[in-house]
Amino acid sequence: MPAPKNTFKQALINGERQIGCWMSFAESVTAEIMGTAGFDWLVIDGEHAPNDIRSIRDQLLALSNSPSHPVVRVPVGETWMIKMVLDAGAQTVLVPIVESAEQARELVRACRYPPEGVRGVGATASRATMYGTASDYIQTADQEICLLVQVENRAGMAALDEILQVDGIDGVFIGPADLSTDMGYQGNSSAPEVREVISDALARIRAAGKAPGILGTKEEATQTYLDMGAQFLAVGIDVMLLAQSARALAEEWKAK
Repeated sequence: MPAPKNTFKQALINGERQIGCWMSFAESVTAEIMGTAGFDWLVIDGEHAPNDIRSIRDQLLALSNSPSHPVVRVPVGETWMIKMVLDAGAQTVLVPIVESAEQARELVRACRYPPEGVRGVGATASRATMYGTASDYIQTADQEICLLVQVENRAGMAALDEILQVDGIDGVFIGPADLSTDMGYQGNSSAPEVREVISDALARIRAAGKAPGILGTKEEATQTYLDMGAQFLAVGIDVMLLAQSARALAEEWKAK
């Protein structure tokens, strides 16, 4: 029995647009609810949400019967963290703040078994193999892992063309908030100078044969990124969706 087919990775290869959403509650029940919404992909955020490996595993379990593909964002691109989320059953990993081709190559190695990589060969007891039932997992896992890297500062932008040449990088995600702040605009990703850099980056990613991705939290920005050619596009954050809906509902009925 081989590793499960990564339908999200195949969709990116096919050039299909994938619409997703961020998950920041770090709770399995909210992940299960989000999994019923119809998004193509959902991010389990290990960078800014209060997640650990157990809560990440529990959210992967909660999404196991959902058509939405789970993408795990690790806090930082450390090999040991990537090994843990892969063994927990993640097939797509998103790594923040990638600034060089050398760093990108190390991330690819973290996602692959020897001799091409350094992933530990202990999957038999892990959820990745469904506890040993996927007997051919080690022989087939590498081709089903999808590695997405975030380029979100000036150093990363300067190295973008070199990062795009790294074999094993499936997509590049632009982080507009971090990028705009690093450029001196303090989170104002709608500044014309920032938009110009984002547009150029998305075009270069696509031209290199990789999938370009980004997050938009306001309709104008999200539509702009879509028009710029973003292929895997996150269109909201679960915490913001709840907060905005609850505040609007309270305001509506308190005004009557």
